[in-house]
Formats: sequence, structure tokens, C-alpha cells
Amino acid sequence: MMIVGLTGRSGCGKSSVSAYLTAQGCVCVDADQISRQVLQPGSPCLPRLQNVFGFDILDKNGVLDRRLLADRAFATPEGTRQLTDITHPEILARIRGAAEHARLQGEPLFFVDGAVILGTPFEKECDRLVVVTAPYAQSVARICARDHISEEMARRRLDAQMPEEIICAAADYLIHNDGSLADLELQCGRVLDSLRKEAHETITTDFQGKE
Repeated sequence: MMIVGLTGRSGCGKSSVSAYLTAQGCVCVDADQISRQVLQPGSPCLPRLQNVFGFDILDKNGVLDRRLLADRAFATPEGTRQLTDITHPEILARIRGAAEHARLQGEPLFFVDGAVILGTPFEKECDRLVVVTAPYAQSVARICARDHISEEMARRRLDAQMPEEIICAAADYLIHNDGSLADLELQCGRVLDSLRKEAHETITTDFQGKE
């Protein structure tokens, strides 16, 4: 099974690509959603986060105050690193579990939709990387509409992320989301066809090698 990372900067329209892939019958796991799941009540990450960032980050029902955690974790580079060290292993474990399930089901492709893949341990586990790009102004507009924030805040968020040229340099496939939905889906279809062909050739080569 080929593991494919799907990434791009905020506002690039990555979720539209993920929705297309899912509609085509592909297994596509949302890493950002998993990152939220590991902070739900009962997660083994929560007690460790309390030990580092204070027991008051959870209310009496065990629900995390995400804003309070963020304020403390992102106040310093050390805090950010500690948050990552605690949550990323659990996120990776859940992604790997989903990947293994897909493998046992005979899936040829397994997509991981994540805003942050480059520079993380999971990057090395991706056989291919698909990067979605979009013009800066369009990305800002999408962020404003999606998160109901000002244009200035959207620009700050986008400017704080990894530069697009660095992300694109690591891509095996690029999808340019700068036109209509029909154009986007056409590009997605071409990329999916290529990935399916690659996966089939890999499976065939492995099978012949075992004979």
C-alpha cells in the first residue's frame, strides 16, 4: 500500500481535494481531526499535558480548555516543543493504526490530509507527497470566510506558515487551486490516476519479486 501525504498552506483548498478523493472511494484520513481527537476527554495525552501546563487546563468534567493550553504552550519555543512531544506520538499511532486497517482491507492507496506534514516524523512515512497551492489573496479570502476572522489576522496566520516554495519543492505532485472547481477536480483526477498506476506497478513488482 502506498501512503500519500496531502498538504498545503492554510486556505489552499486542501479540504476540497480531500473531499474529491473520498468521493472517488479513496481512504483519506484527516490528521488535523485526529490531532483534535487526542485532546478529547479520556485521552492518555491529557494527564501528561496537565503535568507540564497546569492541572487547571481541564475542567471538572475532564474537558480541555484549548485556549488556555494554547496560551501557555505557544508562549515559548520550549512550551511548543513539549506540546508536540506529548501529542505527536499519539497522533502518529492513530494514523498508523488507520493505515494498517486500510492495508488489511487491501487498499492500494492511503491518503493523510494534514496541514503540517513537512518537518514532522510522519514525512518519512509518506511514499508520495501531494501539495495543494493557491494564490495568496485567494487563500486569505478563504481563511477569512472559513474562520470568520479579519483579513489582517488571516494574513498573519498565513505568513507564519512554511513558505509555499519550500513546500512545493518537496512535492511529488502539485495541484494548483487557482481556477474553478471543475478545473481542480480535473487536476485531482489526473493525480489520482497517476498514483493508482504507481501503486499498481509497485504491487506488481513486489508480487513478481516473490515468485
